[in-house]
Amino acid sequence: MEPGQDVRQFLWQFLSNRYQCWDRRLGKNNVNDLRFKHKRTQEVLWINNYCTRGRAKAKQVVLLPGTLAPSAFSWSKKISRYVKNGRYVQALELYRQIKREGASIDKLTFIQVLKACSILSALDEGKHVHSHIIQNGYTSDRFVGSCLITMYTKCGSIDDAFRVLMNMPTRDVVAWSAMIMGLVKCGLGEKALELFNKMKLEGIEPNSVTFVSVLNACASVVNLREGRCIHAELTQCGYIPDVYLGSSLVDMYSKCHSIEDACQVFNNIRTKNVCAWNSMIGGYVKCEHAAKALDLFLQMQRDHQEPSSITFVAAINACASLGVLEDGRHIHKLVLQSRLESNIFIGSSLVDMYAKCGSISDACRVFNNMPQQHIISWSSMIAGYVKCGQAEKALKLFQQMYCEQLEPNNITFVSVFNACASLEALEEGRHAHAQMTIGRCCAETFVVRNSLIDMYAKCGSIEDACRIFNMMTKRDVVSWSAMIVGYARDNRAQKSLDLFRQMQREQVEPDSFTFVGVLSACSSLGALEEGKLVHTHVIGCRLEKDKFVGCALIDMFAKCGSIYDARKVFSNMPTRTVMLCNAMIVGYAVHGCGKDVLKLLEEMCLEDVALDHTTFVGVLSACGHAGLLDEGQYYLEAISPLYGILATVEHYSCMVDLLGRSGCLTDAHQMIKSMPCLPTGSVWMALLGACRLHGNLKLGEAAAERVIEVDPGNASGYVLLSNIYAAAGKWDLKARVQQMRIQRQAYKPPGKTWIEVNKVVHSFVANDQEHPQINEIWAELKRLSVLMKQAGYTPDMRFVLHDVDDDEGEFSLWHHSEKLAIAFGIISTPTGAPLRIWKNLRVCGDCHTAIKFISEIVGRSMVVRDANRFHHFSDGICSCRDYW
Repeated sequence: MEPGQDVRQFLWQFLSNRYQCWDRRLGKNNVNDLRFKHKRTQEVLWINNYCTRGRAKAKQVVLLPGTLAPSAFSWSKKISRYVKNGRYVQALELYRQIKREGASIDKLTFIQVLKACSILSALDEGKHVHSHIIQNGYTSDRFVGSCLITMYTKCGSIDDAFRVLMNMPTRDVVAWSAMIMGLVKCGLGEKALELFNKMKLEGIEPNSVTFVSVLNACASVVNLREGRCIHAELTQCGYIPDVYLGSSLVDMYSKCHSIEDACQVFNNIRTKNVCAWNSMIGGYVKCEHAAKALDLFLQMQRDHQEPSSITFVAAINACASLGVLEDGRHIHKLVLQSRLESNIFIGSSLVDMYAKCGSISDACRVFNNMPQQHIISWSSMIAGYVKCGQAEKALKLFQQMYCEQLEPNNITFVSVFNACASLEALEEGRHAHAQMTIGRCCAETFVVRNSLIDMYAKCGSIEDACRIFNMMTKRDVVSWSAMIVGYARDNRAQKSLDLFRQMQREQVEPDSFTFVGVLSACSSLGALEEGKLVHTHVIGCRLEKDKFVGCALIDMFAKCGSIYDARKVFSNMPTRTVMLCNAMIVGYAVHGCGKDVLKLLEEMCLEDVALDHTTFVGVLSACGHAGLLDEGQYYLEAISPLYGILATVEHYSCMVDLLGRSGCLTDAHQMIKSMPCLPTGSVWMALLGACRLHGNLKLGEAAAERVIEVDPGNASGYVLLSNIYAAAGKWDLKARVQQMRIQRQAYKPPGKTWIEVNKVVHSFVANDQEHPQINEIWAELKRLSVLMKQAGYTPDMRFVLHDVDDDEGEFSLWHHSEKLAIAFGIISTPTGAPLRIWKNLRVCGDCHTAIKFISEIVGRSMVVRDANRFHHFSDGICSCRDYW
């Protein structure tokens, strides 16, 4: 106010210049009536007015913030109320206004503003507040310091938080606890435990908040030993586990997979609130004790404890794990009664539960009825479609998300990549990968990268999978397993084994999924010795009883020619599931052990093992390999009325193959005509193969015509028909078929045979010139040919596939890949040692006859695995009895 200026003139000028919203009734001389109201005002200023009549009256003038400087206390109160009501942005705006006006700020205001910065993760704003705190001299205040630590940790700036802690003149338990809690929330559990020990070394006694934080740290890093030590320390300090400490202990023990300790702590909590119940129920779910979780949920209701949204989520997840649809529907009714159906997490859990229980319609109904569809619910619905085998709908829903401008998260993309993997939809997978890259979604987690590796591998782009794998600075067992399985699926079995060895060198502990992939690679290579080493590793990891590993072991031993080892693994399994039995049936079938298959089928029926579609595919296939025509016809007729399984095209294909091998070509053709389902290319191929075996030219032509019509890109139909023409001497027709195959780009893989000697796999093709010992191999074949002819062997010229004279045709027969591999095995292994070879195509009839002679001449047993089955040769006899 200028000297000599009237008070009322000053007031009027001040107020009128600052605000434009005075009542029109107010006049310049009517200062007595000045009253300014605002809904957010708290400040009351009493002004002694001097009126023209000379009377002094006290009038209330209510002013907006900033009209006249309010007290620091009133600022703190306003900001506190904003923060309490969740209006964090407004709180920061008010703080900026205070700064602009240069008003004084007390420490309570700073504490509330730091809280707002923490919740909004406003790191830059928090740093400005920190500078203001330094200017106002509050850096030594322990409460302000603790709030600064909390703000920095919640904003992800651990270094700044630690710097605040270290610069505090007096670090009390509150500051230390804030730092420990912040480290835990940032996923740095190990560092939190280190800081806890450092705090104790400085003589600071932990309080209950500290213990809760450090127990959470143990849970996050699954450190059971440290968790038990802290529990013991709690007891020594005289802490009786109250509901909060008790809940933290239950959670820690559950996440560290010690559910017995968790249960003991829970039972010792005297007064349990909903938090304690939630910890125990959630613990049971985490430790895969879903049934106990549901029992505890029912007990909670009997104790009249009202469930919270967290309780319902845990109970619903338990139902999902157990696949108990009716229990899930009952809990859904309780949710409706509690009026919590609009909760995002409950709704998403319900969608997931219904999908896992096989009721995708209920999942859709819950999703569509949600009042607010959050990214969590969208992700749950997409994952639900994938789990129910409706990957196409999952991808459509994903695109709908983008149309509605919703930003997917990591969980969404994992489900989308799984959908693409199941459909082998490479282009859709690449498109989703590109969407993730240009979006705000972080792809640095193991789960996302692992799902990408799996997707690319299953879609046949192993190079893309390898690129992502190599970009990962740190790989977990899932990453390694996905690549190992990917290489095995891509027919690069040796690369799969090499990667498994590298994984061992880097000391990554394999899991069941890893072993399934490695054993599959051994199966593809026929690498029995390598497979036995893997089996030893399986036992060392105590996974030999795992049903998936057990199936893979049975399959590996059977495909590597050791049906004895396969049967041994099967016998040692604790329970016989249909999956294990089917693996053993298929193993028996490819070894021609038809009688063993039928015996196992009877045992399955006696033990009430549920038979399925695959069981009877194996049974009928076994009958086909063993020539059990009557048994095969019986089981095909009995599959539906006796076993309640619908006969499918695969079953009829096996039966056509059985009839064809038995020489009943007319019956096989008639069965195809009378099939209740449309015959596929595999059915006609079975008939065509039988025509090739028995030399039926006319029916073979008809079958080949249907094969080529159904699948013109499959080279097998052309090859078999051309072989039929070659066997009949119709070289012009053979050439015409070959030309047709080339024009239609139906490429045939070259015939190859492999043999493993001293853990090295050697590969041969017909008339091979590349092997370093080829001269010795040819010399051995020449020696054997003389002995074989003396024993009565005559080359079967029907298997000469080119129009050449007899001498040249006999030469080509002698240089088939399987004969080259056997000759190499004879000269490279000790006398009398058994030989094991495998071929990617069906072994030819002449080679089959020749190997019988060779086995008798050299006195060795020989196991030959071709594309159809195993042949066990010994003393001039084959296990197939010339029926294959």
